[in-house]
Amino acid sequence: MRNLDRSLLPPGSRVLCAVSGGADSMCLLWLLWSQREELDVSVTAAHFEHGIRGEEALEDARFVEDFCRQRGIPFVLGRGDVPGRAKELGLGLEDCARQLRYAFLAETARKLDCDRIATAHNADDQAETLLLRLARGTGTAGLRGIPRQRGNIVRPLLDWTRQEILEYLSAERIPHVEDSSNADERYARNRIRRQVMPVLLGLNPGFSRAALRTARLLERDEDCLEQMAADFVRKHAGEESLSCSELLALHPAVSSRVLRRLCPRALSCEQSEELLRFAGGSGPGWLDLPGLRLRRDGGRLWFHPETPAPVPDRELKPGGSLAIPERGLVLRSAYKEAGEEIYDLFKTNCFKSDSICGKITVTGRRPGDRMHPAGRGCGKSLKALFQEAGWTQAQRESCLVLRDEAGILAVLGLCADERTRPAPGGRVLEIRIEIEEDSCE
Repeated sequence: MRNLDRSLLPPGSRVLCAVSGGADSMCLLWLLWSQREELDVSVTAAHFEHGIRGEEALEDARFVEDFCRQRGIPFVLGRGDVPGRAKELGLGLEDCARQLRYAFLAETARKLDCDRIATAHNADDQAETLLLRLARGTGTAGLRGIPRQRGNIVRPLLDWTRQEILEYLSAERIPHVEDSSNADERYARNRIRRQVMPVLLGLNPGFSRAALRTARLLERDEDCLEQMAADFVRKHAGEESLSCSELLALHPAVSSRVLRRLCPRALSCEQSEELLRFAGGSGPGWLDLPGLRLRRDGGRLWFHPETPAPVPDRELKPGGSLAIPERGLVLRSAYKEAGEEIYDLFKTNCFKSDSICGKITVTGRRPGDRMHPAGRGCGKSLKALFQEAGWTQAQRESCLVLRDEAGILAVLGLCADERTRPAPGGRVLEIRIEIEEDSCE
């Protein structure tokens, strides 16, 4: 039988294991618990009852609790009202359940001083995720699939197939429960699992492992391409323009990422391609995209917007999502533990949770706006920060500002305020910036 990926569990780790009671999580829990001395880790089981499946879900919770009590495994139970919260936030049940579950795990890990949260995603889950994203339309970023580690969340079973998990449970005589909702083919993942995966496994019994290898290769490629785009922007982007010839000399995989970093609004795949065709034209010209006007003149691409659609003040509720249709974006927030990773202000912002004052709103810029940029040691007006960063007028007019009741938290894509700067190991509110429509990312 194959071993756990121990690189994710350094000696001395305090591991919070997410346990639903299903085969995957029971396999992970027993592997961790039975090998805890060999691995030199401590283990606590955590189960979250979503308030969706009534008595069946309560029975699952009792099953996990009884299993842990009989074997002396520390156990924590959490509960949530996913249907009610989903209605309040305007989310689907699956998305809301995931957000509440991870918020519970992050909070429990903080209280118990656990430095790892282990979940039981496996190679078949990875294959299903790639198929789902491929069906909906995505690029290399989406096809990276489920990460092996993100912050303090680790997935030690990602190399295991579902068949290997079932064989292990049988050999060790470890019981598990079956979630009846896994048979409900109204959910897209279940249709993939029950209708598509059997066909692909029939063609190639090693399909799940092949998909896992593909995800790893694409993750490596995506990281390289994003770094190349970031380096180009830093070296070649001027205050208000960009050389068309330098842009077009890049491979399209890099140039499209450059444009998505520079444009003041989100670009779809089709819009990025249209913009590249425009940059390759001759003579002066204009290109109008929703909320964005670009000018080609003197061999350079100039970023000039139409009068951008104003962004009305909107509240972002921690743990929820917020659409910004005027900019083609969605902001998704979740509580988590701060890691050592560096956050990309174009995609992810993290704020120390206990320093946030009152409600969070998303607005445009306002006259007289000032903040204390993290790491700068002084206050600055947004106007001065825009000038220092070389932001075009289009970017300034289209910027999104996160505020709480004490002031500015961040200007998305520019900087965050020192007041809520996270520290490693502390609890943070993570806000991810995503394009609202399918794109090449």
